Order: sequence, then C-alpha cells, then structure tokens
Amino acid sequence: MVNLSLLSVFIPTFFMVSLTPGMCMTLSMVLGMTVGVRRALWMMAGELVGVGLVAVAAGAGVATLMLRQPLVFAAFKWLGGAYLVYLGVMMWRSRGRMAIPSEPTGARDISRWQLLSQGFVTAVANPKGWAFFIALLPPFLDAELPLVPQLAALVGMILTLELCCLLLYATGGRTASHLLAKGGSVRLLNRIAGTLMVGVGLWLALG
Repeated sequence: MVNLSLLSVFIPTFFMVSLTPGMCMTLSMVLGMTVGVRRALWMMAGELVGVGLVAVAAGAGVATLMLRQPLVFAAFKWLGGAYLVYLGVMMWRSRGRMAIPSEPTGARDISRWQLLSQGFVTAVANPKGWAFFIALLPPFLDAELPLVPQLAALVGMILTLELCCLLLYATGGRTASHLLAKGGSVRLLNRIAGTLMVGVGLWLALG
C-alpha cells in the first residue's frame, strides 16, 4: 500500500541516487573487471542485504540510534576500509585472488562468502548511504497509511533500482577489461582496478 502520487517522484529520485557513482558502484565496476559479472553477483547480493538493512533502519528511525554510537560505527568503517585497501594493493601488484591472471586459465578462487561480506560491509558502513536514506526515505512515507506495507514496497523498489545500477557498472567494468586485455594490458588493468579498490577503501574509512 503506497501513495501513488509520491511513487511517481520516488522512482526517478532513487534511480538517480543509485546511479550516482559511489563506493558500491565503484566496487561493482572493479569486480566486473576482475572476477566477471556473474561472480560479482555475490557481492551484489551482500550489498543489497546491507542496503535493505540501512533503508529499513532509516525508515523505522533506528538510524538515529546507530549514528549515536560513533566509536562502533567508526571501527566497522575502518576495518572494512582496511580490508578493501589490502585487496587493492594486492591487485595493483597483480597478486592475490582478485587480481586478473596473466593467463586466461588462471584461477580466481575468491570465495562467495568473501564477495558477500565485502558487499555487505561496504553498504552498511557507508555513512553517505545512511545520510541519503535518513534524508530521502521518510518524506515518501504517508502517515495516513500503514508503515510496514509502505516500507516493504519502497525498500523492494530501492533494491530493484540498486541491482539494475550495480549490473550496469559491473557490465561496464567487464567491457573495459576485455578491451584492455585484448591489447595485452592485463598488468595495467590490475593497477587500474587496484587503484580504484584502494580508493573505495579509503573512501569507506575516511568518509
């Protein structure tokens, strides 16, 4: 049960928010480059769970309590950011499980759990994500309608829009990797992806 007049504004608003380059979209593009779109779906699943959790928390008012625990929130951000920086450095050096192998037969055995947790931590520890949902979601909730059905419908739409944007970024990253790999630039591609990953980690830790 959703106010249809609000819905006509809600969809384009949140589509533009999702499409805007950010930590999650950059991460999706990097993984599209390095492990492929299909494997990146595991990261997307974790990211969508995190985004859903943040959206529900913001809509229910829990976000305020979360932001009142700055030490716990900061520790979560720093740990997640440090891990992404580590992965980025390894990729830049063409080492580690996420680096693109020099040979087509090279193994990429990063686990599904690692990808899931990576997406989840990046979404939940993103302070800008919390700020967006706290600012943008409540105005689309109609006080005259039941909260739970409205929140469920809106969060479902947010996750659908988010997934579409993640797929766009991952596909773009995969296309870029194919173009560079054809020119024998695998090492350069690893350095580009690694630099982006380090940037996402620093963004997460310092944002």
